[in-house]
Amino acid sequence: GGAKGRVVVVIMGIGGVDRGPLAHFMSIQLPKLPPEVNRILYVRNLPFKITSADIYDLFGKYGAIRQVRLGNADDTRGTGFVVYDDIYDAKAACEALSGFNLLGRYLIVVYYQPTRIHKRT
Repeated sequence: GGAKGRVVVVIMGIGGVDRGPLAHFMSIQLPKLPPEVNRILYVRNLPFKITSADIYDLFGKYGAIRQVRLGNADDTRGTGFVVYDDIYDAKAACEALSGFNLLGRYLIVVYYQPTRIHKRT
């Protein structure tokens, strides 16, 4: 865990070292992301009648979407994946749409965790 984050801080040189305007610009553009942040969002509690087009409309407000996958089997209905081109767009969408009321259902939006999902039995 935690060691990775510290390495990033060292590389970015956050310690009062002024590297001029570019360094300042970089630090504004790229805030440090928590390790769980992912370009792939896992969405649950979707209305069953929702379409991929609806998802593109809603999630597309936050950035370019590469792919939308909606579950259509009995055990995956109401779930979907939204893949963004940019991780910062995914982060914005996750924060904005978690708890969003869509057709009377409150969306659950989390970052896709490859290790956690397939452990579910």
